[in-house]
Amino acid sequence: MAAGTLTRADIAARINHVVGLSRNESATIVESILDHMSDALAEGQNVKISGFGTFVLRDKAQRIGRNPKTGVEVPILPRRVMTFRASQSMRGRVAGG
Repeated sequence: MAAGTLTRADIAARINHVVGLSRNESATIVESILDHMSDALAEGQNVKISGFGTFVLRDKAQRIGRNPKTGVEVPILPRRVMTFRASQSMRGRVAGG
C-alpha cells in the first residue's frame, strides 16, 4: 500500500462528510485549529492532543559541528526545534495493534 499525504482539504472534506457542516465552514474550522496550534508553538508552548500526541519544543544550545565535505569545524547557532511524540494509543494504531 502506497503512503499518501493527508492535506487540510482532506480533513475539511472529512468534517464536511461526517459532521455535515458546509465545505466552507469545515475549512474554516481546520484553519482555525491549525492557526491556534501554530500560535501556541510560536509563543513557546507545547501542544498536547489527547490520544494523538504532543508537539514538544526544545531549545538546543550552540555547538561545534563539522562540514562533512571539507572537515572544517563550524559553529551551529542555538535554535529551537519542534518534535512530535505520538501518544501510546497512536503508536499502537500505527504499528497495527
